[in-house]
Amino acid sequence: MAALQCIVVTPEKTVRDQHVEFVAMPLYDGEIGIAPGHTPMIGRLGCGELRLRADDRTSRFYVEGGFVEVLNNVVTVLTNRAMPAEEVDAEVAEEQLQSARTRRATSPDQFAQRDRVAALCRAQLRVARRATDSAR
Repeated sequence: MAALQCIVVTPEKTVRDQHVEFVAMPLYDGEIGIAPGHTPMIGRLGCGELRLRADDRTSRFYVEGGFVEVLNNVVTVLTNRAMPAEEVDAEVAEEQLQSARTRRATSPDQFAQRDRVAALCRAQLRVARRATDSAR
């Protein structure tokens, strides 16, 4: 029986609002799992895979930064971008990663921007590959 309410919101829309049994998500400094009764917290999201477990099924999403709040068995995810893992295009992410790797950078800001784009592309590739593997 589901005992958590998970709400995933982007600036454009509410992507998901459902009862779940377990939530796993990327934080800025690692991954965290949230089960019913979790201690209240606020965390900074990283980029990567958000997994929602409900009724013996796992829904997977790609999320890109933001914040999470856990309070009274409600998990609220505020993120810049959230999309079902099946919609992440691995070929496009690979092309963007190659482009970022070859981009010329001559200042600390340009290096930081290039590294950020590469990290986002690598996260998208991981999510896309896991979605493909779990579909088999």
